[in-house]
Formats: sequence, C-alpha cells, structure tokens
Amino acid sequence: MSQLETAMGMTIAVFDQYAKTDGNRQTLSKAELKALLEKELPNFLASGKDKNAIDKVFKNLDENGDSQVDFKEFVLFVAALTCCCHKYFEQNAAK
Repeated sequence: MSQLETAMGMTIAVFDQYAKTDGNRQTLSKAELKALLEKELPNFLASGKDKNAIDKVFKNLDENGDSQVDFKEFVLFVAALTCCCHKYFEQNAAK
C-alpha cells in the first residue's frame, strides 16, 4: 500500500479500536475520545493547561449534538489538526 493508503487505514483502525470499548462500534463516547486523545495524541493535550479541554473538544466535534463522535466528525478533527500542524511546520521551516 502507498503511504497515504496506509495513513487512511491507520486512521480507520485507531477509530475502530477506541469506538468498540463501550459497545457502539460506530461512534466514540466522551470517555472513548478522552482515551484516544490521551494515548494517540498525548502532546496535543499536554501542551495546554485547560482542565476542560476534553469537554471542549468533544462539544466542538459533536456537530449533530447526539453526545457521540461519529467517524465523519472524527476525520474532520484529524484533518483540521493535520492542517494546523502543516501550517506550524511551514512557518518554522521558513525561519
């Protein structure tokens, strides 16, 4: 598989790994999202000192207000975070 195909497969696998823990394999609960962020994106949370960061992220991701984060909502988050990282690295490379 190509690098991009591998990255897409890994995104799906990570979502599925955490989504299955509460019985609903199609969505992430707040607890599942918290576990995913703590294990898979530890630097994302460690950089902030906001104690309510998980609640804020969850609320922003849950676009349809069903108290669950579905795969589409999760992928939009990963894409947005990837865009931010890309911009950060571009700015630092220019210095």
